[in-house]
Amino acid sequence: MQKIIYAGDEYLTGDAIADALLAYSRALGDDERAEIVEIPVRENDGGTAVAKFLIGPASQIVSKVAAGEGPEIEDPELVKRLRQRTRSIESPTSQPLEIEYPPGYDLE
Repeated sequence: MQKIIYAGDEYLTGDAIADALLAYSRALGDDERAEIVEIPVRENDGGTAVAKFLIGPASQIVSKVAAGEGPEIEDPELVKRLRQRTRSIESPTSQPLEIEYPPGYDLE
């Protein structure tokens, strides 16, 4: 488990989730964009809740390894989505150009 430290509060979440959140935050910051991201976190009573983080260029977010009570919080779909979004910022793909040639234009 990892503890996310954000805006003076601490949020306990799974390792993969924390790693994906930080990587996405860094990518958004590099791209000078911000976004709200929701992740599952452990509550003091042992239950889970959803926390929303505004991440981007001005985000000051830290994670550290923490002993957690209960099982590791996992959300494979969230981690996959955050990693895909990170990759799309770091290595954007372009669409093929569609060139319209004038009628009668010879391509040979």
